[in-house]
Amino acid sequence: SVKNTNCVFSLKKYKDIEAAVKIEEVVGEELAKKFAEEMEEMLGRKMKSVKDEYNSLRVSLIFHDEMIFRCLILDSSKNEHFNKLPVNTQLSNIQVPTNVYNRDPDILNGVYMSEALNDVFIDNFQKDPTLTWQYFGSAAGFFRLYPGIQWIPDENGVVTFDCRNRNWYIQAATSPKDVVIVVDVSGSMKGLRLTIAKHTINTILDTLGENDFVNIVAVSARVETLDPQHFKLLVDGLHVKGEGKVKNAMKESFKILNEAAALGQGSLCNQAIMLITDGAMEDFQSVFEEFNWPERRVRVFTYLIGREMTFAENVKWIACNNKGYYTHVSTLADVQENVMEYLHVLSRPMVINHDHDIIWTEAYMDSVLFNSQAQSLLLMTSVAMPVFSKKKETLSHGILLGVVGTDVALKELMRLAPRYKLGVHGYAFLITNNGYILSHPDLRPLYKEGKRLKPKPNYNSVDLMEVEWEDTEEKLRTAMVRGETGTMALDVRASVDKGRRVMFLKNDYFYTVINETPFSLGIVLTRGYGQYIFIGNVSVEEGLHDLLAPDLTIASEWTYCETDIDPAHRKLSQLQAVVQYLTGKEPHLECDAQLLQQTLFDAVVTAPMEAYWTALMLNTSGMDEGVETAFLGTRSGLMRFQRYAGVEKRIGKTFLTSTDMENMFTLDHFPVWYRRASEYPAGQFLYYMPRQETRGKGNTFIAYFISNFLSPAGRFFGEVDGSVMTTLIKMASAHKKRGDMLQPCDTEYPSFVYEPSVKETNSIIKCGRCQKMFVVQQIPESNLLMLVVQADCDCSRQRPFVLLLLDAAAHNASVKCDRMRSQKIRRRPESCHAYHAQENANDCGGASVISLSASVFLTCLFFAKCVS
Repeated sequence: SVKNTNCVFSLKKYKDIEAAVKIEEVVGEELAKKFAEEMEEMLGRKMKSVKDEYNSLRVSLIFHDEMIFRCLILDSSKNEHFNKLPVNTQLSNIQVPTNVYNRDPDILNGVYMSEALNDVFIDNFQKDPTLTWQYFGSAAGFFRLYPGIQWIPDENGVVTFDCRNRNWYIQAATSPKDVVIVVDVSGSMKGLRLTIAKHTINTILDTLGENDFVNIVAVSARVETLDPQHFKLLVDGLHVKGEGKVKNAMKESFKILNEAAALGQGSLCNQAIMLITDGAMEDFQSVFEEFNWPERRVRVFTYLIGREMTFAENVKWIACNNKGYYTHVSTLADVQENVMEYLHVLSRPMVINHDHDIIWTEAYMDSVLFNSQAQSLLLMTSVAMPVFSKKKETLSHGILLGVVGTDVALKELMRLAPRYKLGVHGYAFLITNNGYILSHPDLRPLYKEGKRLKPKPNYNSVDLMEVEWEDTEEKLRTAMVRGETGTMALDVRASVDKGRRVMFLKNDYFYTVINETPFSLGIVLTRGYGQYIFIGNVSVEEGLHDLLAPDLTIASEWTYCETDIDPAHRKLSQLQAVVQYLTGKEPHLECDAQLLQQTLFDAVVTAPMEAYWTALMLNTSGMDEGVETAFLGTRSGLMRFQRYAGVEKRIGKTFLTSTDMENMFTLDHFPVWYRRASEYPAGQFLYYMPRQETRGKGNTFIAYFISNFLSPAGRFFGEVDGSVMTTLIKMASAHKKRGDMLQPCDTEYPSFVYEPSVKETNSIIKCGRCQKMFVVQQIPESNLLMLVVQADCDCSRQRPFVLLLLDAAAHNASVKCDRMRSQKIRRRPESCHAYHAQENANDCGGASVISLSASVFLTCLFFAKCVS
């Protein structure tokens, strides 16, 4: 019925109902009638006109059978700026997870009061059209998202997304924390109780971020500390055994926290112990007197597992006397809400201080929010801040209302470091205060499973040293994590073409901290070709004439002109935007003057190539048989190309199409053929044969300084004759010292790198009772080798050589360098809110929670403007 249209349902928002459209005009007469019937059924009486009842029913009409009663008319076209989803930029919409009761008064009142955010969100977007999603996550559990979308449940019709579990919410709501989880695995915890306990532990672990530290102590006849590297696997393997010694476990937990603080380890901020048990019969007063009283520096949170309440008072006493919180978890459904309570307690000092700390998250992929949209799997970071009550009467209770935030696509951040300024091999990268990659051109967070793209596990925990190189001193990483500014030079062995080829480069690394964020920026420039920019002047008229040639394109992913700012420009391609700007039709477009100057200059300088290629095509004797395409690329992202064969005769039918992004100028890199040719000696030809799924049907690309491509195909020689290939690699290894270059530490590269100084060589291979001879000779002015092998000795029974080539960033995150297992240097967040003298810790569970008036809530919402 109503749910199946393209609306997210409710009355259209209007303060003056007579001035607004009638509901029939919004959803149609039939749906309006259905709406009225459902309202009358819900109210239990005949409904008056919508006009008369609107104000009195406004709160109660918000929710009914999981439908939101505001008709959210969605833009029928998919919006490129918002993950290619239909959106409404005039309204936000509300999402409530299935496990939260959507008619709870806190939910209803919170939704009504937070409608003031609509105007804030719209105003933010008008001021900065590069903003993407803006949102408010309520401490009560609802999620307000702008612009409005139609929320899609999972295949079972369940909405599992809970904003309070998201990293941006948790980081903004609390300061960094050291947590020891004490779990009772004594005999009484068998069956359902142990299952609930395990789920409670895993839920707590899900609330911890990369600035937090955790350990787990299992309580049985003897105290066991679990390996923090594999928590969830070990939690799944927990089983009941013996008698519980909770008192000993609590002592051990305090010792763990005290030792960490004494050694300067951990977060050096909040400290907490989470006790998960079905009952505490022992007397703990002596433990707390020894380790925690009177300062109560360590908070203790207790979770009573099971339906029985025999030891409830004892378990509650532990929490209430240590500034913590007590909850009773009787079923699996209770776990989520009860675990979240500890976040509200830890947020109290920050709220009482009225500190609006702005946090930035590590890189993540929002596959939960839009789980049906593969193209929406965009790597992003979030910036968020807490929203809280400022009411004096409840100040000591530190009431957190929620968290407001916005997403920042990392793709947008990387546009700030333009390709044309960084050179052929240059790039920019961002790392977090913990040394993890935020953005890097070799970080590929997706993998293909069938026809669907999926995020790799733990892609947001890839360390800089994993992707960049193996360096035992880690000087660069250490300097960046500490927030220093500087530069250093390194010789690196860089993989290109998805790890299939290697280049030897000398890179200069420039790095600095980004103020008011936990991030550091690195810029990499390679010495040699591309280090300097050549700028020439041509007239706009002359440049435009050549820029509009049919054989010319520019890099569509580069930002020649900002097309995101004005909605009217968003459908323009970059070439269209450049032409509109240069012809004066769109003078208000913001364009990169230096890049446009280079592009126009390149268009004029390379224009004669069109006539040259055309002349070759018309002169049949001037072009060799088999040539399909000739093309040329420049540093400004400009490309010219000429087809010499029709599509029916071309072997490389997909080359230079929109689907072959690896051979185009993209946001992340120059094409492989361009990068390799730029490092090759000027005047020599570079033959580049991409590996094809269908053997013998690929293209050979020939490039040199200025590039030029031709075409037979080939296979990797190791697949053809493994015995010869193995011998060649041994010979090459003898000429090139291993270990004098840096390479990704998680990737193995047993590949053949030819030594240019060796012009010719030969050897003998023994195959059982026979032997064969081969000769290798370098072909002048090219990167090709001629190999002649004696054919009267069959070595095919020998184990063939298999080229093992792994993508530097495509590894499973569980495969780490050995040095990744130890704690590296980290830069702790600057702010810490662990204590406040005015805090009232009497609200420690098992009692009613203080509610907040609507007026107080509204006075806090203006802080949301800070995220714009």
